[in-house]
This record gives sequence, structure tokens and C-alpha cells, in this order.
Amino acid sequence: MSGTALLLVLAAAVCHASWNVVAHGVSRIGTPFLWWGAVASAVLWLPVVPFTGGLGGSVGGLALGAGVSAVLHVVYMVVLQRGYAAGSLSTVYATARGTGPAVSAVLAVLLLGERLSALAAIGIAVVVAGVVATGLVDRRPRQAPAPVDGAAAIADGAAAPASTGGASEEPAPRADAAPRRRRRLDPGIAWGLLTGLAIASYTIWDAHALRTWELSPVSFMVGVTAVEVLFYTATLGRRRRELLDVVRAHWPRVLAFGVLSPMSYILVLVAIQTTPVALVAPARETSVVMVAVFGALVLREGSVAKRLTASVVVLGGIALLAL
Repeated sequence: MSGTALLLVLAAAVCHASWNVVAHGVSRIGTPFLWWGAVASAVLWLPVVPFTGGLGGSVGGLALGAGVSAVLHVVYMVVLQRGYAAGSLSTVYATARGTGPAVSAVLAVLLLGERLSALAAIGIAVVVAGVVATGLVDRRPRQAPAPVDGAAAIADGAAAPASTGGASEEPAPRADAAPRRRRRLDPGIAWGLLTGLAIASYTIWDAHALRTWELSPVSFMVGVTAVEVLFYTATLGRRRRELLDVVRAHWPRVLAFGVLSPMSYILVLVAIQTTPVALVAPARETSVVMVAVFGALVLREGSVAKRLTASVVVLGGIALLAL
């Protein structure tokens, strides 16, 4: 990976981590906040389009590429939230963010004709291992999850709602039932794998669309957010009455989301125009580490030592990708 591409991806990770931190605490608002976030993203970035390549090489390609990408992002969010409803946050998130870049790398080689060196393959494996470790180092025993809004996760790995399930008051299980319970597959892992596949799907499609139709990353991102506005409008239902209250109470976070969330992915899209997706996808997951370390140092969530150790592993993998 070139130095320029690495800087783009790391800058994208900083933007991604930043808006997750900014959005921390409002993710449970769900669709009304996401509606405003998508509107802000489209409105704030639309004036930038003429200065960043316009609509790109093909208007038809832009419409098809952004439309399909928006659908894939919506599928990603729906699957992610089903996972949070069925499994623990740490398991689903770590499995998804680890599976996503790994599957993206494989699909990039098979579908996009990319080639990887042995050193790059090792780097990808190290990054994925570090990202998964970041999510699992402080994993707690599974509790019954509380219901969450079906669209509460923000696009492309947003600040996810925390698990709030309480302790069970049911009688202790019989001893003979324990082995059967231990053999059951953790639903969080299954949903995490499906979420990772969704991440890989939109990553590969977006790379294909930009390269095939020579699209501008900014206009592409604006197109995706515009379609997402339509989706959120259709799913608001009775929650439309909450829109004004949400924007009055959280307009600084809406604006921050509208700037930082698209910027984080635009930088990634710029990078994949000249750099193999197989390298970009794992490198962008450093945002997961940044948020985890912030949570440990500032919010006192989990073990600082364990998360820093996992971060060192990820940085080691990034170093291998940069060689």
C-alpha cells in the first residue's frame, strides 16, 4: 500500500471514530436521528460535488451504483440490528468487523482480479485478529438483550446501542440441561458473520462501481445518502412527529454526523480507486480500535491494558500492509 493510500485510510478511520464518539449516547434514538443524519449528509456534501469531479464519467452508472450501494447499506443495517437483538454487542460487532475485511479481501481477489503478496496476506490476518480481539477482550456473559430500534445503527459501522439486558430471574437450569446449552451456537456469532458478509458486499460493489464507471467518490456518496433518506422516510411511520424534537435537541451531533460520516467513507472510496480493496478494507478497521481505546481511557469501559495490547496487534498488521 502506498503512503498516500495509507494516510487516506487512516484519516478515514479517524473521521469514522470521531463521529462514533460524537454520536455516542444518541444511537438509541434510532430512525429519526438517522433521517436527519442522512439529510445533513446529502445537503452538506451536495455543494461540494461540482468541485470534486462532478457526477463522474456516467450519470447512468452513478444512478445504478449509488442505488445498489444504498440498498446494500440498508441490508447491512437491518442485519446488524437483528444481530444486536439476538446476541451481545461485543460478539456481534467484533465478529462483523473482523469478518468484513477478511471476506472483502477474498472477494477482491476472486471478483476484482486483485493480487496479494504473502506479506500482505499475513498483514490482513493480523489486522483481523487484532480487531476481533478488540471486541472480545472485555466480553461479558450473554444476557437477554433488550429490544432495539430496527434502524438504530448508523451506516458503515455506527455507534451501536449498548446491551442493556438484565439478569434473569428464572430458576437455575437443571444440571442435565447445561451440556445442551454449551453446545448451542452463539447467535451473536451467526449474525456477526452475516453482517460481515453485508459489509464485504457493499465494499466490493462500491469498488466495482467507482472503477467501472469512473465515478466521483463525493457524488457517489451523496447519491447513496439521498437514497437512504427515501428509505428512512418510508420507515419513520408515526415517529415523524419526533423529528423536530430530535433536531432541536441534537443539531450539533446531526451536523457533525453529516460532515464526518460521509467524509470517512469518501476517503476510503478515494483510496480504493488506486489501491487494492483487499488492503484498504482491513486498514480502515483501525477505527474500531480507536473507539475501543477511547472507551477504555475516557469512558472507563473495560481493560485499558487489554485494549492497548489488541491495538498494538492491529498496528503491527497495518505496518505489514504498508510494506
